[in-house]
Amino acid sequence: MSVFPKISLRPEVEHYLKESFLNKEVVSTSGKQEAEKKFETLLNHLSHPPSFTTVRVNTHLASIQCVKNLLHDELQKFNGLSIPVFQHPDLQDVLLIPVVGPRKNIKKQHCEVVVGAQCGNAVLRGAHIYVPGIVAASKFMKAGDVVSVYSDIKGECKKGAKEFDGTKIFLGNGISELSRREIFNGLPELKGIGIRMTEPVYLSPSFDNVLSSYLYLQNLPSAVVTHVLNPQPGEKILDLCAAPGGKTTHIAALMHDQGEVIALDKISNKVEKIKQNALLLGLNSIRAFCFDGTKALKLDMSQDTEGEPPFLPESFDRILLDAPCSGMGQRPNMACTWTLKEVTSYQPLQRKLFTVAVQLLKPGGVLVYSTCTVTLAENEEQVAWALATFPCLQLQPQEPLIGGEGMVGAGLSLEQLKQLQRFDPSVVPLQDTDIDSFKNARMEDMIWLANKDCIGFFIAKFVKCKNT
Repeated sequence: MSVFPKISLRPEVEHYLKESFLNKEVVSTSGKQEAEKKFETLLNHLSHPPSFTTVRVNTHLASIQCVKNLLHDELQKFNGLSIPVFQHPDLQDVLLIPVVGPRKNIKKQHCEVVVGAQCGNAVLRGAHIYVPGIVAASKFMKAGDVVSVYSDIKGECKKGAKEFDGTKIFLGNGISELSRREIFNGLPELKGIGIRMTEPVYLSPSFDNVLSSYLYLQNLPSAVVTHVLNPQPGEKILDLCAAPGGKTTHIAALMHDQGEVIALDKISNKVEKIKQNALLLGLNSIRAFCFDGTKALKLDMSQDTEGEPPFLPESFDRILLDAPCSGMGQRPNMACTWTLKEVTSYQPLQRKLFTVAVQLLKPGGVLVYSTCTVTLAENEEQVAWALATFPCLQLQPQEPLIGGEGMVGAGLSLEQLKQLQRFDPSVVPLQDTDIDSFKNARMEDMIWLANKDCIGFFIAKFVKCKNT
């Protein structure tokens, strides 16, 4: 059941996305009404969190069963509820924790706190509220007060306001760790928890410092990607756009930390995050560099960079290109303020990165392309472009195959569409859940729901022919 309005988009962006769903190929096969309904359902789903929180076990340091037991013990401490933990049958290193909600009988408080839209999205996934995310607070709020938390989804609330009557979405109740005066005292170093959520609309465990060396919070399709890449011990693998390092560390873990994983990102603090994650998870095969992936191919063959970027052609056994994208599949996301120019700017960048990746890949090597968006232009159109531009590439079947097939409209054959994975959350209805509904459900039904009710995502797998 829907408790939030559909994701708020600029009219021109909504029209652009809708055109993908209503292209001639779609309309001719499924009918305009059905396509329009599917699009509206997708927009509604994007503003709600998935039905499960997914965490990946760091199998380099501990067994799945050991971590599952530890996690079960930790969850017993969370809100006094006995929350079940499921192991995914096709992704053995992935554990699933049900998200309970929406809870509709939470009593709203007179004392209010308003947070930014991005902070609000994180709250719906189980996060507490850190001071930088707080936009406004009631005039007399003191530390220890029970407060109602709202998300300013349109970004209209002024920082430091004492009240806000604009568009706001109720996220639940929490306890203030600080007074209003302390929060808005102008000291930039104040970054700790400002509101500790106690009655969120969606009950999802916070993973702040919970088994941090053993668990990595990761959306289910993001874990699928690395399994599709299928890294092997001893290989040299490139993660071309790696931050914050979830897939990088997954690659290293699946390789049993044997081989070399090169991680690139052009933002220095994000590269430091990759290094921190590798250290925390005990992985030594990762080398992270602050470097622009579009320039990762060495053009001057006389230049000796001693294993650092840029790299010689055909240097890598496998390459993951989890490309920068419009992020239109992320959930929950109640508002996107991007312009049409911003949304459409990613396709050229993705093609530059893809071209570099093809040249850096060894003959016989595997290239996996993925995005966390739902647009045709950044997904199926890119696959069609790649196959037409690089005759050396062949589209490959994927294992595991958990998502649905690709969307028509880019000129790909039905057989090619079946080799793609598109995770489309609109295929299942939104529903209310409680602890008992998960405890009494069949395991196969839970796994089916977890596979479908996740973020929007896309995966394509290619192999580079050896006779090129």
